[in-house]
Amino acid sequence: MALTPQDVSRIAHLARLELSAAEAAQMLTQLNGFFGIVEQMSAVDTRGVEPLATPLSALHEVALRLRDDTVTETVDREANQRSAPAVEDGLFLVPRVIE
Repeated sequence: MALTPQDVSRIAHLARLELSAAEAAQMLTQLNGFFGIVEQMSAVDTRGVEPLATPLSALHEVALRLRDDTVTETVDREANQRSAPAVEDGLFLVPRVIE
């Protein structure tokens, strides 16, 4: 999938970037190079290949440093709302922004 100069102009407009003609040409080359690499990677048959948690696990066994998923803190709504200027029924009251 090759991009055109019009595609680069549209992407720059959406990203709110102002590109000179030279910058747009360089961006076109870089983006097309990127998409070329993606196409090469997509062409590789990866059926039967297990996903890796980290690239290092291809070289040796890696022990993942995962912690137990346990609750360590409790939420004290009243304590959190003490400094609020206005609270009603456990909810923060804020000024109306939309008319």
